[in-house]
Amino acid sequence: MNHDAKKIAASFYGRVNAPLAERFRLNFCTDLEKSVLMSNFERRGWHHVGPDDEWNFYWASTQTCRNLFSVESGYRMNDNQIINHFPNHYELSRKDLLVKNIKRYRKELEREGSPLAEKAEVVLPGGQVVTRHVHLDFVPVTFVLPADYNMFVEEYRKSPQSTWIMKPCGKSQGTGIFLINKLSKLKKWSREAKAPFHPQLTKESYVISRYIDNPLLIGGKKFDLRLYVLVTSFRPLKAYLFQLGFCRFCTVKYDTSVTELDNMYVHLTNVSVQKHGGDYNSIHGGKMSVQNLKLYLEGTRGKAVTDKLFAAMQWLIVHSLKAVSSVMANDRHCFECYGYDIIIDNQLKPWLVEVNASPSLTSTTVNDRILKYKLIDNILTVVLPPEGVPDVRWNKQPNLESLGNFDLLIDEELLEKDEPSTSTGRSFKNNKNTTR
Repeated sequence: MNHDAKKIAASFYGRVNAPLAERFRLNFCTDLEKSVLMSNFERRGWHHVGPDDEWNFYWASTQTCRNLFSVESGYRMNDNQIINHFPNHYELSRKDLLVKNIKRYRKELEREGSPLAEKAEVVLPGGQVVTRHVHLDFVPVTFVLPADYNMFVEEYRKSPQSTWIMKPCGKSQGTGIFLINKLSKLKKWSREAKAPFHPQLTKESYVISRYIDNPLLIGGKKFDLRLYVLVTSFRPLKAYLFQLGFCRFCTVKYDTSVTELDNMYVHLTNVSVQKHGGDYNSIHGGKMSVQNLKLYLEGTRGKAVTDKLFAAMQWLIVHSLKAVSSVMANDRHCFECYGYDIIIDNQLKPWLVEVNASPSLTSTTVNDRILKYKLIDNILTVVLPPEGVPDVRWNKQPNLESLGNFDLLIDEELLEKDEPSTSTGRSFKNNKNTTR
């Protein structure tokens, strides 16, 4: 950016014949000064300002975003401002709200008579026959405690040998998670927590989910997938999947024995947990690229079933987004990069574990830093108009060159127009199957 352009006030806005880059100094603000963010902003020649200054692009923490959008703040954004969270992003990322919204979505489809709501009887490993959704069975059976305690007990007693996983609704990075295989253990935890299952007394709610105790193993170890999903609009839904996701491995071989039930190095794949283990490898960080996973599965299971698995993961992502699209505050100043955590069982069925609104941008390895730098670089190119300056009047349809390592998952606006999805970028195979 030349010297004269830098003199132009950041608040100046309008359309003229001269290129925007020559007359507009873009100001950015952030309260997450991670190197992968700062290096991307600075490489573009953006100017760092404070939250009380005139900013155009804000990469904020979820708490900052909540404060900004709160009724008390009274803040109104201009046409040339953009921020990295939707006002109520937690509808997807809070564990209890995610389950609630998916259950509501299923019921809505049932009322509409949609074939997507089809159900069928399934025989569990223990011989128990249960009714499950055929197309929307991608979240383990889950209850919110304390509210659903009686329903959980009823379900537990149908299969008393099953294992369940407890997670606090509002925490991340493996904090407060534990496994139970006996009702007595849950009651013991309740007493020790000094918060009996009573809505008026409980300070924090938990979700309890049926544990996926038959995970796909590689080298005898459990792993999950971290996939990055960029949403630029919820109504119409516009979402992109980052090609460079990765697997996160446990450092200790998987063991279902009762003696290992409390060993989080066996069961939790979170890097924040595994990095404290004695077998943690700081060179590769216990990670493997999604591309290498695909090659491994094609070699061991065949290409057809591997393609089916990856299509099922795309289906899972799209319908989890559809489940919240009607309740999400769809502010045109907003975009969101969600971190999806998915576990694959040994039948190659994907299960959605949780969705993160602020996936970690900390780099644990050299490859990690390269990946996250590319992620931020690609996000900035996709969410900004071709001129590189925020504009809420833009239709949010980037061209093919702007996508970088992103693939188009769904663009409802294009589908409504019955236009080929490839007109704005690459689309996934079976993309038509992801629509309602």
